[in-house]
Amino acid sequence: MADFYQNGIITTLHNLGQRPLSEVEAELLSFSRRRPMGLILPSLYSELEGEALPYIIEQLKQVPYLNEIVIGLDRADEDQYRAALQFFGGLPQRHRVLWNDGPRLQALHAELAELDIAPRELGKGRNVWYCMGFTLASGHAESVALHDCDITTYHRSLLARLIYPVAHPQFSYEFCKGYYARVADGRINGRVSRLLVTPLLRALKKTLGDMEYLEYMDSFRYPLAGEFSFRRDVLNDILIPSDWGLEIGVLSEMYRNYANNRLCQADIADVYDHKHQDLSEDDERGGLSKMSIDIAKALFRKLATRGVTFNTETFRSLKATYYRIALDFVETYHNDALMNGLHLDIHNEEKAVELFAENIMKAGEAFLSSPMERPFIPSWNRVISAKPDVLEQLSAAVEADHAEFGG
Repeated sequence: MADFYQNGIITTLHNLGQRPLSEVEAELLSFSRRRPMGLILPSLYSELEGEALPYIIEQLKQVPYLNEIVIGLDRADEDQYRAALQFFGGLPQRHRVLWNDGPRLQALHAELAELDIAPRELGKGRNVWYCMGFTLASGHAESVALHDCDITTYHRSLLARLIYPVAHPQFSYEFCKGYYARVADGRINGRVSRLLVTPLLRALKKTLGDMEYLEYMDSFRYPLAGEFSFRRDVLNDILIPSDWGLEIGVLSEMYRNYANNRLCQADIADVYDHKHQDLSEDDERGGLSKMSIDIAKALFRKLATRGVTFNTETFRSLKATYYRIALDFVETYHNDALMNGLHLDIHNEEKAVELFAENIMKAGEAFLSSPMERPFIPSWNRVISAKPDVLEQLSAAVEADHAEFGG
């Protein structure tokens, strides 16, 4: 059971008791009559063949309050798209599968690319961006949740707690970030959040001084959680990265666009686990190594937009400060693990810290060497301005695929 402590400058909505899920879902069903709800699921085709997503779908079949589910399907050929339509076909809610690799959506992407307003990188960010566009186009949801498709401990209560803050008609929240303890199978997980993001934010505070943005980011209990919810209006103006900086980028955009009292975080699961990435010590283009570089760059970019000037000496000082703080965190987490009868390998933890310290420098060098880099996908407002019928085209392409291949 969580405590009721409010840390930082963002409202935390705890799980303080054992409120029956049926009671929460009944409330959400009543809310849905005034504020229809949707869900976005960014997925790789390979996840349809895993263990997590089939169980997630079985759980979602029991959810009574969702009006629409939008699935973004990446890395799928025609046969796989047909299989995906059948896979998701049992959902009782209205649902659409965006075949991102299909000829219709690829043609639309090419038109946007000619106008220089298309996502430039493949990945989750691009997938989520197109799903957000379709959600705007369909108009079937006013409150929308998003979560990953590789959650091995999924239960539909996660979705209920995630969407509740932005669905409740008496709440003023525009955005809710999910959080949870990354503990499973007797281990403390979540290395990138524990050993990179939190100590890096603390190191930035030491090297740059107190800034509300850093206090804001440090207020989130699990900033890299892939689960968040939002009101539909959020989709118009948000700028998101297309790389592993997606979660940091989304939090930064919410800080830019909304007052803190319109944002919150909610405890959405007692147990949470998903597919784990390799550390990839010898390959900075994959695994946690690439993730750590992308996340650090996302933070540096956002700080630069707030007037912070970086140079090589700044990054050297930041790396040294980070390294000391992160090593102290290793000891803290080790003691926490021992007290709770959990396993935590100090050697592997410190190897991760050493890699992340190196990658802070690499991220800094990449940031300094590419001052003209455009890291964000354009907002949908800008895309609509450049191509006024884009949402109609996106909706028509998805519906045509559904009609042709879905039978």
